[in-house]
Amino acid sequence: MDLRDRIGEALKNAMREKDAKRLSTLRLINAAIKDRDIARRGEGGDGAENGVGEDEILQILGKMVKQRHESARAYEEGGRLELAEQERDEITIIEEYLPRQLDETETAAAVEAAIAETGADSIRDMGKVMGALKSKYTGQMDFGSVGPMVKARLA
Repeated sequence: MDLRDRIGEALKNAMREKDAKRLSTLRLINAAIKDRDIARRGEGGDGAENGVGEDEILQILGKMVKQRHESARAYEEGGRLELAEQERDEITIIEEYLPRQLDETETAAAVEAAIAETGADSIRDMGKVMGALKSKYTGQMDFGSVGPMVKARLA
């Protein structure tokens, strides 16, 4: 069962179980995926009629988690702990659909392997390395933190 179908099934189950928090979060996920589908149709790009693929859905979910982390931090700084807790609950639900995140050691090993695989030897090859990592590890690592790691390794 692909990711889109899993989310759809979970949405139906949340409706049946009257789980308001889960239902709300799953609706947000579905809306984000449909927004990207509509944008893709407007562009008329490859596969526009089928909607977005698994990799793009993983990117959407990763972005949603990152946004919620930032929101939770902002709410905590503003003393709005109940809203921060709500954001964390949403993160937990969204992360159920993401693959397991790589730890620092695994991420470093993946960076080394990508550098060796692409034959990168200077900072100019950073795009190749990042492309290789994104093709293999979408949804499994935070590319915002991996970028500086790759840059430091190639410098």
